[in-house]
Amino acid sequence: MLYFMFNKPPDCVTARSDEVHRTVMDYFTPELAAALHPVGRLDKDTCGLLILTDDGYLDQKIMQPGRHVGKTYFFYALGKMDEEKKLRLERGIAMADFTTGSAEFRLIKEYRIRELEPFMPPERRDRYMKNPEGAAFSGTLKVCEGRKHEVKRMLEAVGCRIFYLRRDSIGDLKLDEALKLGEYRPLTEAELSLLCGE
Repeated sequence: MLYFMFNKPPDCVTARSDEVHRTVMDYFTPELAAALHPVGRLDKDTCGLLILTDDGYLDQKIMQPGRHVGKTYFFYALGKMDEEKKLRLERGIAMADFTTGSAEFRLIKEYRIRELEPFMPPERRDRYMKNPEGAAFSGTLKVCEGRKHEVKRMLEAVGCRIFYLRRDSIGDLKLDEALKLGEYRPLTEAELSLLCGE
């Protein structure tokens, strides 16, 4: 079986093929791209830890909501965070189509919007920089469900807007900081054990 850790760049989709966009498979050799599939998905503009494998059972082991495998995301967001918002994030938020489960939030640092300009998507930078002295912050959020746009939607529900999102861990497996965007390497046996809870 093959198991790879990939540091997904933004602006590519998590799919085996796509007629319009570059995919995560385009970063692999043709031989590996033919054999591997992504475990779960990351949004087009989200970067960070993605596992690719030829093991058809790995998705069930780590991505099913009922297994409660936590995924931790680092982000930069516009807005302010306070204790009330933090509690809402951690206790669960009722969305139009589902209610989020319990989560773990950590505020890392508060900023002025202008300080985070390098991390802003180019197509939205001018809009965000109209208020350069506005409030922004960095944080992490650990969730178990992994629903579509879940982390972004949770922050929007408390009046904040994420503009940079990176997945740093799946369960106890952490993204290798030595991997640059677009790079990949095989998982070690120890890392695979962390991923599968063995």
